[in-house]
Amino acid sequence: MLRVLASVLLFMSLPAFAKGDAAAGQAKSAICAACHGMDGNSAVPNWPKIAGQHEAYLVRHIVLIKSGARMVPEMAGITPGLDQEDIEDLAAYFSSQEMSGGVADEALVALGERTYRAGNPETGVAACMACHGPAGSGNPLSGYPMLAGQHAVYTAKMLKDYRDGKNWGEKDAASLVMNGVAAPLTDEEIAAVASYIQGLHRAE
Repeated sequence: MLRVLASVLLFMSLPAFAKGDAAAGQAKSAICAACHGMDGNSAVPNWPKIAGQHEAYLVRHIVLIKSGARMVPEMAGITPGLDQEDIEDLAAYFSSQEMSGGVADEALVALGERTYRAGNPETGVAACMACHGPAGSGNPLSGYPMLAGQHAVYTAKMLKDYRDGKNWGEKDAASLVMNGVAAPLTDEEIAAVASYIQGLHRAE
């Protein structure tokens, strides 16, 4: 029931947008390359890979950052110069790219896999795969992002931020849902599941 309610809230919160022009987005992508790489595969694990991410998800988050609802200091000088067409074109380009694979720490795989696939019923940790899928492909219609291959450092930071109560406003259902999901996670579970996600490979 909770998952159904979350899906409804997330769907209602998704903005309407016109599908962007990937070719135009590629021509505009140099502004993103310093942090995210020319194809959206960042070399620095503090910055997320955005290659292959769902187009609507990318649009939504660039809009959140531009509005100031989601604070990302590194992008403060970039997003003000983007109009809606630019945002949609960039999202179309990066979503058309392929995210590079990653490797999980073997020492963390057992706990990471258990947390991702089954959660921890004793402490109320939900299974990540319930929303993000067994291969970490996410669900674009419901607004759940692709996770497979994402840098463990970035994923762990985001989970800790959610656990600490950080969100993007009372009207942003997605981040509010993640506040609840991350609240019972321990540091050990976060490190393990972030590493496991880094080693996942997106289903074709």
